[in-house]
Amino acid sequence: MSLPTRQLGNTDLHITRVGFGAWAVGGGDWAYGWGEQDDAESVAAIRYSVEQGVNWIDTAAVYGLGHSEVVVARALADLPAADRPLLFTKCGLVWDEENPLTPPARIMKPASVRREVEDSLRRLDVETIDLYQVHWPTECGTPIEEYWQVLADLKSSGKVRCIGLSNHDVPALDLAEKVSHVDSLQPSFSAIERRNAAEIAWCAANDTGVIVYSPMQSGLLTGAFSAERVAALPENDWRRQSGDFGKGLAANLALTDALRPIAERHGVELAAVAVAWTLAWPGVTAAIVGARRPAQIDGWLPAAALELTADDLAEITAAIERTGAGRGPVSPE
Repeated sequence: MSLPTRQLGNTDLHITRVGFGAWAVGGGDWAYGWGEQDDAESVAAIRYSVEQGVNWIDTAAVYGLGHSEVVVARALADLPAADRPLLFTKCGLVWDEENPLTPPARIMKPASVRREVEDSLRRLDVETIDLYQVHWPTECGTPIEEYWQVLADLKSSGKVRCIGLSNHDVPALDLAEKVSHVDSLQPSFSAIERRNAAEIAWCAANDTGVIVYSPMQSGLLTGAFSAERVAALPENDWRRQSGDFGKGLAANLALTDALRPIAERHGVELAAVAVAWTLAWPGVTAAIVGARRPAQIDGWLPAAALELTADDLAEITAAIERTGAGRGPVSPE
């Protein structure tokens, strides 16, 4: 299947407007796991997404403490080179092997980054990573100018093709840009989480690509959740600790219900509308969308080509204002 693509900033990567997010396929038993996950279903979901035309996968070393990268490699192992998707991963979250449930530390010391990239190359079973990203601003004291230079050096050496930042604000982007061009930014963004609009605008002005994550707000905007289902989430699902699934749940579910008429008009599921809303923002190149089994992909795949009308966008803006869901600007205007 052929899906619409966009150039990622000014790089030579042309990516489909939706990509496969491999956070959940890392499984449970770590600080930010999604509960138990069957590897066979993960492999099937990854392969199905590629068969449907998705041409990139986003993962991270920390997802499942290395397990997500291993599963991604397993899913792609027997694909011909021409059919292999682009691989994006991240560094900077370092875990304690002996205490896997302890939240990983944000470390971007040069030696640590160089060790991480080699580990990711090995787990992914590739010679070059297509997009290598800093997961979070460091808490180890290393200046951004220093760790961004390390990523620029990795790019020059050919270990990675492009470099990006995730979860960094405008001042950090300004500092990094002085060292080497920021090829991409990965911010959290959805109809509920809208606080990164300023960062997206910065990217639009600086030829930096944007791939947003959690466009369905970890499943809340798919229509699959109720108060009862949230209460039944397993203890090792990180969403039990999220305010969006706690005090903000009623407003978020009300916003989700407000998307139903729009989904019905376009003949798609709620997930597709939620993702398409993020793609309607100027500056957004593509969206990372997760799946734990193949059937879930059919729900969001139509977002790749779905163009919401001005009336659709106005209706969503009104619903955000009426329900009070989330935080941040309410409209792409």
